[in-house]
Amino acid sequence: MQGSDDVQGSDDVRGWLSPKAVAAEAGVSQEFDLSQCVREPIHLLGGVQSYGALVAARLHDAVVDTVSRNADDVLGRAAGELVGRPVTELVGDEQWALARESTEAAGAGEGTPDGPAASGVLSLSLESDDGRVRLFDVTVHRVAELLVLEFEPRAADGPFVFQNFYPRVRRALHRLQGATNVTECCAAAVREVQALTGYDRVVAYRFDGAEGPGQVIAEVRNEGREPWLGLWFPASDIPPQARRLYARNWIRVIGDVDDATVGLLPELREGTGEPLDLSGSILRTVSGYHLEYLRNIGVASSMSVSLLRDGELWGLIACHGDEPRRLTPEVRAACEFFGIALSLQLAAVAEREQADELSGRRRALAALLARLSSQEPDALLRPGSGMAELLLADGALLVRGTEVAATGDPVPAALPGLLERLAGAGPVGEVWSSDRVPEVLGLDAAEAEAQGVPAGLLFLPFNRDGDLLAWWRREQPAPREWAADPARPVRTGPGGERLTPRGSAAVHRATVRGRSTPWSPAQRVVAGELWREMSGLLSRQMVELEARNTELARTNEDLDSFAHAAAHDLKEPLRGISNAAAFIVEDAGAVLDDTSLRRLTTVRRLAERMDGLLDSLLHFSRLGQVGLEREELSLDEVVDDALLVAGGRLAEQGVTVVRPAPLPRVRADRERLREVLENLFVNAAKYAADEGTGERRVWVEAVPVAEPGGGEAVAVVVRDNGIGIPPGQQEDVLQLFRRLHRREERGGGSGVGLAVVKRIVERHGGRLWLESPAVAPGGDRGPDGGGGPGTAVWFTLGATDTP
Repeated sequence: MQGSDDVQGSDDVRGWLSPKAVAAEAGVSQEFDLSQCVREPIHLLGGVQSYGALVAARLHDAVVDTVSRNADDVLGRAAGELVGRPVTELVGDEQWALARESTEAAGAGEGTPDGPAASGVLSLSLESDDGRVRLFDVTVHRVAELLVLEFEPRAADGPFVFQNFYPRVRRALHRLQGATNVTECCAAAVREVQALTGYDRVVAYRFDGAEGPGQVIAEVRNEGREPWLGLWFPASDIPPQARRLYARNWIRVIGDVDDATVGLLPELREGTGEPLDLSGSILRTVSGYHLEYLRNIGVASSMSVSLLRDGELWGLIACHGDEPRRLTPEVRAACEFFGIALSLQLAAVAEREQADELSGRRRALAALLARLSSQEPDALLRPGSGMAELLLADGALLVRGTEVAATGDPVPAALPGLLERLAGAGPVGEVWSSDRVPEVLGLDAAEAEAQGVPAGLLFLPFNRDGDLLAWWRREQPAPREWAADPARPVRTGPGGERLTPRGSAAVHRATVRGRSTPWSPAQRVVAGELWREMSGLLSRQMVELEARNTELARTNEDLDSFAHAAAHDLKEPLRGISNAAAFIVEDAGAVLDDTSLRRLTTVRRLAERMDGLLDSLLHFSRLGQVGLEREELSLDEVVDDALLVAGGRLAEQGVTVVRPAPLPRVRADRERLREVLENLFVNAAKYAADEGTGERRVWVEAVPVAEPGGGEAVAVVVRDNGIGIPPGQQEDVLQLFRRLHRREERGGGSGVGLAVVKRIVERHGGRLWLESPAVAPGGDRGPDGGGGPGTAVWFTLGATDTP
């Protein structure tokens, strides 16, 4: 996080502190250790607030296990007299039975870390040794094998009358139900809680994540108190162990920050060696750190009501009083009930908002899928498809094997590698999302920006092979006003380093970086639904593709067999036709007229031409059946081998093959590569132009080229400076028996050479392409400036090429 230094107010905090706070600071250690505060076991502090008394008895034998040391003052019985004695001597058999029944009726078990602990409340009377009857409100809960009774003297105004109190609670709940969003709910809640309790300030406080800071989103305060609305408070204000207790207990009351804590007898329980676990206690004493914090902000009493969502702490209603304040169990019960109702209402509002958003997102999803062709899943990533807009993202990406399709500009540089790294983090088909990816990776905002890491990311893996669907979001810097600098949770006060006083007069303005707009639950749901649609589509396509590949392989095999058989079987009748024509000429040539002799000669010539075509067809079909024997070869040596075969024909046409530089080594089948070069040399020689010196030349060289799927390969290029091939006809010349000129022109030929070259190259896993005009270092007409625009035939030999 990066913040500005424009802090309003003075760093000197003395003006904040009352004489009581100064005295409290002076009485504690001069050095403040925040890590000790975070580690403090606040449920094992071994004491209670002095206005009540605690008695814990074993359930199985009703014997008192632990008692608060103020039992004599509150209950009229000395603590030492109660420990080890039957609790019925204090409360009687009937009232002990009522206490046990109250926990069962309220479901008041031990409580769990995953949810609030329940408690029962009842009225009990105790008779002291002098015969005086004392009335108590008793809160009952369980701790393992113990039943804990917490006695609070009955208030002077008499017993609680439910009929007088209920209408106020009902009106408060009715106002909650009329709220349409979270802010309205919380604003109504703080007003009603203040009316119920009389505290001087009541705020609704929402956490930013389970371990994050919190913000005041609603507030009501008495006149003269500074506003806190909108302020953020550091996460250290409510450490993890305090949050766990808030999640287990709906309500927490501190009657007086200057209360003298009362210890327990015994201090440590036999068998555990620790004080009694007071996690569910209403009287539980308060951490000295928290008391100091309250004093520093001028608070004498407080109450917190937990707000839960899905069993986790979502926020708090925090109440502060300027004077000590005790709340009766009835008022606490009303506030607890109100907190439960508010939690339910907040959940209902969130669900309604989510349902509305989900409905809109699903309409967008339906429109998106309607445009998706069953043959083209990548259509979702085309510009204007609405893929990124579906989740209000800046871009989306689909990875299938080595193919990557993306929409959104630009794609973050680190995104492909980041997805590869994170894809195995969760189960296939489960949404992974974060609005603070740099934080997940341990990067600050500047490092993330420099490396091209997006701030927000949501993706779903299709499988364990790295196929996935992803969306990303850019960083959205968010200004915040903090009640104190979150980087400085303690500051120097009159007694040394202390928890910083909080308030609007010391606002610290900062900007939160490295985060995007959060992904909503509705967006996560829609992403999962789209993933399921695409998974089904891709699965169907995979099955169809495998079936087509199988059928294609079978068809190709049949065609190769057919071509071989047909060519082989047709050669015999052709020889018969040619021989018969020759015999007729020999036997009856003297009596035949010139026209008949010419026709018989044509029959023989056509039969010989057909025989040549069939030889070419046989050779072409064998190329699909004969395996390759790859080896590492010197390309120069293979060129020499090709010239041994084709050299005579090139010499007849006055053509020289030129190598501007030594050629590299490649990995290929020697015979097939020789055949490729031989065909290309002969073909280029047919079109090479006279350069004015009576010399005609063909060039061969090797050039590194980028492959479409990534990486680099060696491309061999054979160039001429002839008439060139128009772009629209370049694919035609690669087909079997296709020529651009009549057979008798340009040296003749069957139109098979380039088709053979293409097939051999593809068998090697390479690719073949033509360029015309061929632009070479010598000029824009030919490699040496002479002749025509020329043609360059390029080919690679697949991933096994080596420079």
